[in-house]
Amino acid sequence: MKVTFLGTGTSMGVPVAGGFKREELAHDPRNERTRCCAWVQTKDISILIDASPEFRVQSIKLRLQKIDHLLVTHQHMDHISGIDDLRVYSYIKKAPIPAHASKKCIESIKKRFDYMFGENRYPGSTSLDLKEANQPFSIDDVHITPLPVTHGNLDILGYRLNDFSYLTDVKHIPETTMEKIKGSKVIVLSALRWEPSHPTHLTIPEAVEIIESLEIPEAYLIHMNSFVDHESTNQKLPDHIKLAYDLQTIQISG
Repeated sequence: MKVTFLGTGTSMGVPVAGGFKREELAHDPRNERTRCCAWVQTKDISILIDASPEFRVQSIKLRLQKIDHLLVTHQHMDHISGIDDLRVYSYIKKAPIPAHASKKCIESIKKRFDYMFGENRYPGSTSLDLKEANQPFSIDDVHITPLPVTHGNLDILGYRLNDFSYLTDVKHIPETTMEKIKGSKVIVLSALRWEPSHPTHLTIPEAVEIIESLEIPEAYLIHMNSFVDHESTNQKLPDHIKLAYDLQTIQISG
């Protein structure tokens, strides 16, 4: 399995609109972070996790030409606004793209993208087959387990795909979900900043503590803000935990 980080930045992106703090980060291109989403590939299957506002640009850079399924973590716009740009993939597929999400997220997608659904569906808009992700399911040889977590007071989902677990916008992971994550070979976890504590996001120290408690041998942090410098942060992290960066690709065996 191959995983590519299309984007690794927080909801405002890095740098934020207007380019504030860009000069402080410009020494390392890995500090330029578009909004989070990821591309998972096996020999036969192409799966997109979330669809960021920059998805169109991300996909062009990588020549991402096939999407078989979409996994949606939650309904905040930095994770779903790129859905409109998936229309070309439903044209190529000549069928709706199966999109897996929580019940509340499905309701939100239908409301925000009302022109894609129902009797008044706008011709040519993205075609999605919305499916509630409330239990494990398989896509060919990829076994997918939804991972319920909380983002402040919002219930959202991470996903485990075989031995790879992906969780963004996390503040708390219930013990039942921790058990589902255990045994993963690779974990991706959000970590907004070093400090101070945040009401809806893990800090870097909080994310590291969770990863070490799970004893997962390889970990990547995502969803960082403009106050996180790539290289200096990596130097402070344990050897098996690193910041991910946009367009980085990793391999997961098995």
